[in-house]
Amino acid sequence: MAASLSLLSPATGPGDLSQVWRAAELGRVDGAVVPTGQALLDAQLPGGGWPVGAMVEVLQEQAGAHEWDLLLPALVRLAGAHSGPMVLVGSPYVPFSPALAARGLPGERLLCVDAAAPAARLWACEQALRCFDAAAVLAWLPQARASALRRLHMAAQDGGKLFFVFRPAAAQHESSAASLRLLLGGIDVMTVDIFKRRGPPLPAPLVLPARSPRLAALLAASHSRRLPIPTAAVLSFRTSHALDRVAAAG
Repeated sequence: MAASLSLLSPATGPGDLSQVWRAAELGRVDGAVVPTGQALLDAQLPGGGWPVGAMVEVLQEQAGAHEWDLLLPALVRLAGAHSGPMVLVGSPYVPFSPALAARGLPGERLLCVDAAAPAARLWACEQALRCFDAAAVLAWLPQARASALRRLHMAAQDGGKLFFVFRPAAAQHESSAASLRLLLGGIDVMTVDIFKRRGPPLPAPLVLPARSPRLAALLAASHSRRLPIPTAAVLSFRTSHALDRVAAAG
């Protein structure tokens, strides 16, 4: 009878397999990452940041709630290292340029693609991912099928892009090729539930600040000293643009 074969040599123990990922540990990433700007979040992401060359899926109960608070620090960092535009496909709101500039991202760095039809959004998204000049792609794809998402994930890998897809919270139980999936929520604070990553399940959602530090300090001072909030800040809360609430941070 032939001797049985072992995958381990006699001199090799399980502790020597440094390249083997164990499900109880946070995994590694093969490519580059961009720090999120939140140390608490970075500590829970494989590689310590948003993966470049992969699809990150962000699910929300309502579009327009906190996605810029979540992504803007990374986009600002990326803008400093890459001269290309940030492509927005199917954004439900018009980004408010003064608020973006106050947080470090000039509005002219954004390229907004207004595509209403689902097929048109998918096409525009894939073209942007394959465009050498684009630095990042943010796409709102509420009706995308799993096969379409898989194709976009492959395009992000080929193009080496930072890529975020925004979908409804109801899509949480659908299959997805995304290497990282999270559920974004909260009102006064931002909650991030990472329900798919290369690692163990997150025991509880992360609770992160929902306002920029400068705006939070302004609001705290106005409450503690009973000072009126500047008119510009009040107006920024009442407009219909995305990023309204951070305009006062400038």
